[in-house]
Amino acid sequence: MVTFFAAIALLIGGYTVYSKVVERIFVIDPNKQTPAYEKFDSLDYVPMKWWKGSLIQLLNIAGLGPIFGAVMGALYGPVAFIWIVVGCIFAGAVHDYFSGMLSLRHGGAQYPSLVGRYLGTTMKRMINLISLVLMILVAAAFTAGPAQLITSVTPLPFMGALIIIFAYFILATVLPVNKIIGKIYPLFGAILIFMAVAIAFALIFVSKESIPNLTFANLHPQELPIWPLLMVTISCGAISGFHCTQSPIVARTLKNEKDGRKVFFGAMIGEGIIALIWAAAGMTFFGGTDGLQTALAAGGPSGVVNEISTSLLGTLGGILAILGVIILPITTGDTALRSSRMIFAELVSKKSESNQADWKAALMYTIPVAIPTFYLSTIDYSFLWRYVGWTNQVVATVMLWTATVYLLQHAKNHWICGIPALFMTGVIFTYIFYAPEGFHLNYGLSVGIGTALTLIVGGWYTKQIRTYAQQKIKTQVA
Repeated sequence: MVTFFAAIALLIGGYTVYSKVVERIFVIDPNKQTPAYEKFDSLDYVPMKWWKGSLIQLLNIAGLGPIFGAVMGALYGPVAFIWIVVGCIFAGAVHDYFSGMLSLRHGGAQYPSLVGRYLGTTMKRMINLISLVLMILVAAAFTAGPAQLITSVTPLPFMGALIIIFAYFILATVLPVNKIIGKIYPLFGAILIFMAVAIAFALIFVSKESIPNLTFANLHPQELPIWPLLMVTISCGAISGFHCTQSPIVARTLKNEKDGRKVFFGAMIGEGIIALIWAAAGMTFFGGTDGLQTALAAGGPSGVVNEISTSLLGTLGGILAILGVIILPITTGDTALRSSRMIFAELVSKKSESNQADWKAALMYTIPVAIPTFYLSTIDYSFLWRYVGWTNQVVATVMLWTATVYLLQHAKNHWICGIPALFMTGVIFTYIFYAPEGFHLNYGLSVGIGTALTLIVGGWYTKQIRTYAQQKIKTQVA
């Protein structure tokens, strides 16, 4: 129990203290006109209140991620608390802040455009493809999942539920951001927060089991290695590349740069707290990781969430569980499709923003990404979903390197992004060589290859540091 409270306190402290450090290093300009006013188009560029933007950002980046991922990560035991706290403060929140603020500084630019600006055209082309694939897969998964649940609790057939959800997705993608997303997301954000707070309260005051305290032991029933699997299993709640594809949606609505810390850094800390609560629930409710493994095998993450919610909160918990498992993925799927439209538009047209000034033009860019999304949601594509985990973390790592180069170019403290970028580089290299969806090599060999490749990237980083330091000296001399 002490570990749980300490972790909550550290996350809050991370926002209170470290977010201000990051903001000072970035250097905001409260007097600078934001893209919401500069490029106002009544569709994507629309000024909104910061608290609405914060709740929208939370729903965009969260969905079921910090619930399902945290429950799966709880199989490792209390060591998951460490990754959630450290990953969220020093990697995830920094990643989200820079992805949002760099978009804000560059006219609401999408993630691939930021990558191209700081890491070059070749990397931009690769990231354009990876980002679109990730968005389409996420949108498809978060269409099919809720449709299956709706079918199980109503007489509506699967295809009927799928069409209804997808029709909403299309509307949320092509209509002005303040018409649907801006109106309903604050309410759904409140549901997500209330659900997490209610579960935390019940764990502390209702549950007969005590939340376990910290141990560095790997308690996974299948003895799967903590490194790097935990860092991929718990992404939302620690660090997730999906977030940097969502941040431009809100960046295009902010009224002032000073709101960035509350919206981008703050939403990530909020998601970390939600993940922490659900990880604690997973470890506690079933009497340990063996019991959790059994429950996951029987009903999957959704079954675990439903059982925890109904047992701890009764009828209210059952309602919240059903609402959560239906609504939360939908509120991620719709913005995933909206991001796909925005990324695709920037890819095919240099004047994409002006070309999307009305819903008909936006629909034109939506159709090419909507068709594969709908198709994937109708088939059993679980073999593709296995690739989302490491693809997601590849995107996150590239965003951190993008922010690192930005800081190097501006002679600022690049270590706040460079160190987590190097850490995540090690995660993705090792994971790709070890995981079944990768090369599926021996664990020791995978760690060795991952370490060697990370050292090579570290060498490139060192070279960049020297290069920009020399440029600074030449500029000062001149």
